[in-house]
Amino acid sequence: MAGSGSSSSMLYSFLLFIATLSLQEVYRGKLASSELYTILGGFTSSLIFILLLTFIGNYQETCGVRTGWGAVILAEVVALIAASTVHRVSITTCFLFSAALLYEVNKLSGVMVSRGESRGKRY
Repeated sequence: MAGSGSSSSMLYSFLLFIATLSLQEVYRGKLASSELYTILGGFTSSLIFILLLTFIGNYQETCGVRTGWGAVILAEVVALIAASTVHRVSITTCFLFSAALLYEVNKLSGVMVSRGESRGKRY
């Protein structure tokens, strides 16, 4: 059963995904100009990964379909392609930042699920 929270989160994550991707493409020359900016380009691509993963996850929840790791792989491939338009080093930093963000999102998800289960058992 999908609520309005899932659909609004899906909309916001999609809009932020489009805005972040557009800004990265507009400023890709600047992002490739120095080492620090190249790392920043990888970080913005990892934000693209998280936003797209959020969109796909909420879309799946709305439709009632689950793909498991398919959503993660699809979002990572799109983020790595976006990073490749900036610089080769951005691909590596995007992958590393995305792995760290995925770990944190998974940890946060586990905390929220356990919190929901403990509330359900209390009543």
